[in-house]
Amino acid sequence: MSGTSLDGVDTAVVETDGHRIFGFGESGYRAYSEAERAVLRAALGQWHGADVDAAAELVTVAHAEALSEFDEIDLIGVHGQTLAHEPRGRGTLQVGDGLGLAQALGVPVVWDFRSDDVSMGGEGAPLAPFYHFACAKWIGADAPLCFLNLGGVGNLTYVDPNFDGPEMPGALLAFDTGPANAPVDDLMQARLGLPMDRDGALAREGTVENGALELFLDEPFFSKMPPKSLDRNDFAEMIGLVQELSDADAVATLTGMCAAGVVQGMDHCPKPPSRLLVTGGGRHNPVLMEMLRVALDCPVEPVEAVGLDGDMLEAQAFAFLAVRVARGLPTSCPGTTGVPALVGGGVVSAVSARSAG
Repeated sequence: MSGTSLDGVDTAVVETDGHRIFGFGESGYRAYSEAERAVLRAALGQWHGADVDAAAELVTVAHAEALSEFDEIDLIGVHGQTLAHEPRGRGTLQVGDGLGLAQALGVPVVWDFRSDDVSMGGEGAPLAPFYHFACAKWIGADAPLCFLNLGGVGNLTYVDPNFDGPEMPGALLAFDTGPANAPVDDLMQARLGLPMDRDGALAREGTVENGALELFLDEPFFSKMPPKSLDRNDFAEMIGLVQELSDADAVATLTGMCAAGVVQGMDHCPKPPSRLLVTGGGRHNPVLMEMLRVALDCPVEPVEAVGLDGDMLEAQAFAFLAVRVARGLPTSCPGTTGVPALVGGGVVSAVSARSAG
């Protein structure tokens, strides 16, 4: 998994039949260098051309390097790097050559998970909710709860574990809450040459500018009913709202915007959740986590509180989804992406006997 952030490739092993989680294997991380992040950043928002080709080659090589560390794997799920996402426009674009990886690694690869959902009228995102349902079952949850992923974009999954399967009406509701780490990362890179606000250190020194926050929440996205999804750069103008602020106040305000989007999104939950479990890089930001705890009525905890790995949950999700695709099971439904019918999206690139040998 590399997704919408520009930090690197997460790799993780899951033992599953596509319904239940039986166990977890080893995991790994292959970081992008500063030069590689520059290549990816140059291709963001583009659909074709030299920059996209360069990004696609880089992503494929990085994934091959990361995945070569694993032995005795039956199936690989590769999400790829999202460069553009317009579900009501040109579609969705994740780069990374699944066929090339299958041939190089000698293992079948499932990839291009989102295109079928988008082509059938869905948002194409978020796709992790079916895995979140399996995680809720794995931890023995008996009351509705939410999973919040804070990557480049924030997305929320409401899970009712009292249903037998994730595709059942009412079992899941999922949607993007708004921008998460991406605007902060972009501002840190532009102003200070740093990839992120590590541990929320700069945000802690600043003050949230309420006027900018109110303008942000006036965006029509927040009044739209879910399911709904975003591209990484859909809120690029956020940087403009804080351009006159000091570095600390600007980062604090962007962090507050991320939290405010989540708080707005929680209003869409069918029932008050028993807890909010946070995954993704944002959970390492104590300022952001405290903002959420102050604003919400339910406990807010990193997923490690229930024995899950928040750094690897997204990578695990696409391993789980790969098994579902290979077995002809749905990976999205009306409650997760707004698609009219159950969809099992993804391309399976098998390995011929010659290439496997």
